[in-house]
Amino acid sequence: MDEKRIVEINGMKMEVDMRTARRVDTFKVGDNVKVLSKTYSDQHEIKPGIIVDFAMFKELPTIIVAVFNDGGWSGTPSISFVHINSESDKEIIFTSEEEIRLSKEGVIEKFEREIQRKKNEWQDLQNQLAYFKKHFLRTEGQVLADVSEAENDV
Repeated sequence: MDEKRIVEINGMKMEVDMRTARRVDTFKVGDNVKVLSKTYSDQHEIKPGIIVDFAMFKELPTIIVAVFNDGGWSGTPSISFVHINSESDKEIIFTSEEEIRLSKEGVIEKFEREIQRKKNEWQDLQNQLAYFKKHFLRTEGQVLADVSEAENDV
């Protein structure tokens, strides 16, 4: 098998020995990237991300990437932060705006829908708490007072 390949870099053709070739990318904060990571079933998935920081530790320089998970058809959208370094099992590559399959309006709508669902859930819990406070763990005197008050209203 031939380990040499002709590649074109900035219009110049070069012969490169693929056994020793290395890819060198230059990233900056704000770059759109694709994040490749393993799932629990040893499958791989690609998610959109954006570089948010470089943690320039002496022993283990790390790129911090905010990764968007759309939550699927009916799931909850979320943003998580992954750390890319020589010890992580994740990889990143550049992506262009055209490659990102996200609709800003669609993502905003998903987050707003989830916020409304959580507000409804919060209100339901508030109602249950108020009901509990009003009707549970009352003394016999409180129950008798409510009964006599109800009889007076009739």
